[in-house]
Amino acid sequence: MAQKTQLIATLKQSLKSHGLTYADVAKTLNLSEASVKRLFAQSHLSLARLDLICQMMGMEISDLVAQMNQQSSIKEVSQLSHDHEQVLADDPALLLIAVCVLNGWTIDDLTNHYHFTTTQCVHYLAMLDSMGLITLLPMNRIQLRIAVNFSWRTNGPIQHFFQQKLAADFFDTQFDQQHEQLMVINGMLSDSAMAIFQRKLRQLVAEFDELNNEDRSLPLSERKGTTVVLAARNWRYGLFDHLRK
Repeated sequence: MAQKTQLIATLKQSLKSHGLTYADVAKTLNLSEASVKRLFAQSHLSLARLDLICQMMGMEISDLVAQMNQQSSIKEVSQLSHDHEQVLADDPALLLIAVCVLNGWTIDDLTNHYHFTTTQCVHYLAMLDSMGLITLLPMNRIQLRIAVNFSWRTNGPIQHFFQQKLAADFFDTQFDQQHEQLMVINGMLSDSAMAIFQRKLRQLVAEFDELNNEDRSLPLSERKGTTVVLAARNWRYGLFDHLRK
């Protein structure tokens, strides 16, 4: 089952690199786009349908399997070193490109949306390649090398960058627009209850990552940049310190 899931993931990447979407696949398979998304999400593609999709890209199923095997032989990165994170935090342009690429952007997407030239993008992508985040392929195609559980370092340079430079901007909204949500909760939990709650937070993060990975093959116009901040701590607001015994 794990290998089948990996093959579907490779298929999604290949469709993306060929500029093809779920809508194109739906037309080829004579299905609705919703049905195609469900087939991909559940990894329920028959060999006949897989062969038709490969033909769309001028490939054989064996080519797709070879591509999958090549990718599986590449070491995946679950976390960058402190020094590499610091390099990203010190160069906002490089950090921007890194975050975009991790979300499935291509060089064309970057040059269309930002004031980057192709030469600048290649320069930055080469730096990400040297860090092990991506492999820069011929024709400037991008292959991610991050593990499913990839994360930024706890209390590392990227987390500090967000806290020092982005947090105020992130919260500078009323959170009353579509796709915005702010909930502030407070309570008193035992150690065991807090452990359960933190486990549920980690599950929510895993579900978000799964949705993000599933949508990575969609065109950029169908996706919106979404940032979620989850935090829990034993905290007493300093405003009330003078009232405490």
